[in-house]
Amino acid sequence: MGLNADEPRWYSEEELDELEEHDPLSAARIAQRQARIDKLRPYIVNGETPPLTEPALIAVLEEARHILLRDGGDLELVAIQGTVVRVRLKGACVGCPNSMLDLKNVVEKIVRRTFPQVTEVQNTY
Repeated sequence: MGLNADEPRWYSEEELDELEEHDPLSAARIAQRQARIDKLRPYIVNGETPPLTEPALIAVLEEARHILLRDGGDLELVAIQGTVVRVRLKGACVGCPNSMLDLKNVVEKIVRRTFPQVTEVQNTY
């Protein structure tokens, strides 16, 4: 898996085992994060980008929902329009001054990590 500035480092099983000897809590957190990403992200087969389908996108949006739910927010998928994904922010996100930052810095990053063909995630009221 390639590394880029927006994506956290991916640890191999051997690296996690070694880290666990020195810092078991960090190793557990990293392993849990990687397992969650693997579960939600459709695999990229033969270096090809996965197709942007509604079921696959909903699965990826679950990761963003879990983050928003911590602060009482939520989101739902409204539509896929070409390379633009339209969502509806709900709960505490409605009227929150940080909601647009969360949309770009959390939701859009999570979506684009799996679907690089997505150019933007927009909120629909």
